[in-house]
Amino acid sequence: MNAQLAMSRTPWWARVAIGLVGLVVLALVFGRLHLLPGLPNPFAERTNDRSGPVLLKSIQDMSRYEGASGNFEVVVDLQKDAKYLPDVVHGERTLYVGAGSVDAYVDLGSVGADAVKVTDDRKTATIRLPHAALERTSLDPKNSYIVSQQRGFFDRVGDFFGSDTGNAQKLSILAAQKIQDAAKQTELTARAETNTRTMLQGMLTSLGFTTVTISFGPAAQPSPSASASATPSR
Repeated sequence: MNAQLAMSRTPWWARVAIGLVGLVVLALVFGRLHLLPGLPNPFAERTNDRSGPVLLKSIQDMSRYEGASGNFEVVVDLQKDAKYLPDVVHGERTLYVGAGSVDAYVDLGSVGADAVKVTDDRKTATIRLPHAALERTSLDPKNSYIVSQQRGFFDRVGDFFGSDTGNAQKLSILAAQKIQDAAKQTELTARAETNTRTMLQGMLTSLGFTTVTISFGPAAQPSPSASASATPSR
C-alpha cells in the first residue's frame, strides 16, 4: 500500500525516465548477453552501405616505367601548446605512425626521336633517357594510425563540439612530406635507372640487337658551330 502511494506521488516525468532506463537496461541485456538463444536479437546492429556509384572522372595514358619502389614508415611527434598556459589547460601532443610507399619512374614518353640512334644494320642501338624521378608519396591507410594523443582541457572540449578530421589530415600530410624527403636521400632513382636499362637491353637484344647502350641525362643540344654550318649561306 505504501509502495502504491509512493508511486502515485511520483511525478509523471520521473515515471517516464524510469521507464526509459528500464528499456536501456533491457537493450544492454538482450544485446550483449543474448538471454534468449534461438530468437532474433531485436537490438542487434546492422550496417547499410548507401554509397552512390563510382564515377569515372578521367583516364590518363601512362608512358612511365616504374623501375623501383620504396616502402617507408615514420613516427610523427606533433605538439601544439599555448605560450602562457600549461599543457593540461590548453595543449595537444600526438604520436602518429605513417606508412607509405614512393615509386621511382623513368618517363619514356618524353624521349624524342633524336634520343634514339640505330645503325643501318640494326645491330647497334644507342638511347638517351631522362633521369628517373619520384612519384608522390602514397600513404597506406591500413598501416597509418595514431599511437597516442594527449589533450588539454580546452582541446577536449573543442573536440566534443567539433571534429578531429582537420588534425588527422594535417598528420597525414606531414607524414607524407617526411617520407617524400626521406625518399630523395635514398638510391631509389638510381635503382630505377638501373632496372630500366636492364629492361630495355633485354627487350632490344631479343629483337636482334647485339650492342645496346642506354644512358641517362638531358637531351644533347646541338653545338653553335654545328648550327652555323647547317645554316645555308645567302
